[in-house]
Amino acid sequence: MRRGAWPAVLLTLSSLVAIGPFVVMLVVALSPGNAPTIPYRLPTSLTLDNLAEVLSTGSFLRWTANTVIYSVVSVVAVLLSSSMAAYVLARKRFAGREVLLWSMLSTMMVPFQALLMPSLVVIAYLGWSDTYWGLIVPTLANAQAVLLLRQFIRALPDEVFDAARVDGAGDWRVYLSIVLPLCRPVLATLAVFVFLWHWNDFLWPLVVGHSDSMRTLTVGLSTLESGNLTAAELMSAATITGLPCLLVFVVLQRHLTKTISFTGAGG
Repeated sequence: MRRGAWPAVLLTLSSLVAIGPFVVMLVVALSPGNAPTIPYRLPTSLTLDNLAEVLSTGSFLRWTANTVIYSVVSVVAVLLSSSMAAYVLARKRFAGREVLLWSMLSTMMVPFQALLMPSLVVIAYLGWSDTYWGLIVPTLANAQAVLLLRQFIRALPDEVFDAARVDGAGDWRVYLSIVLPLCRPVLATLAVFVFLWHWNDFLWPLVVGHSDSMRTLTVGLSTLESGNLTAAELMSAATITGLPCLLVFVVLQRHLTKTISFTGAGG
């Protein structure tokens, strides 16, 4: 084997290990019959019956709708709130700016588990337990997103903002016409990560939602294990849960690559 071929071989093996479980999950989900046998034999035909059976099971569609609402609303809110905060912290001068910035960044040092009980007490006091308000509102701000966007906006040329001021543009016009378009690659990257965080989130939806109608897919899947579904149908449920994450990554991976190149170049 040529000396330079080893990286390609290792990369191929790593890729197979990474995508192997997903391929097994997909094959079992599309296999006819109730459960895989040992030793396992590849199916001679594939079927969508297991997927259809899962979609017609109990509250699965309601859990999917809850997860979509939780993820999409959180993504939109985090991108808007983080970009506005980052623009102010990067381009505006006011008393207490550094104190505000470091206070916000200090929250990144506190693990979410430590904030779980205080957050639940506040949610209960407001009467938002087992509601969309309680599920979504505590996730609408993200200090990591503010930090990433602030660093990107600070790196933008001053001449762009000076030219906008000369043309008489106010803060809102600068934010909407300059900051948001120029930050599009970073915003797309943040959208991917925030969507994945919320789509796969388990702990907060588990503790804030008590009824079956307020469960998300991750919480709902944990209850399906003790139900009457077969292994193939459970794999189908896991496949349906994971496909949106893969779709979002495929659609926005171009912007993700641009952002990684930018941060790697020290921008």
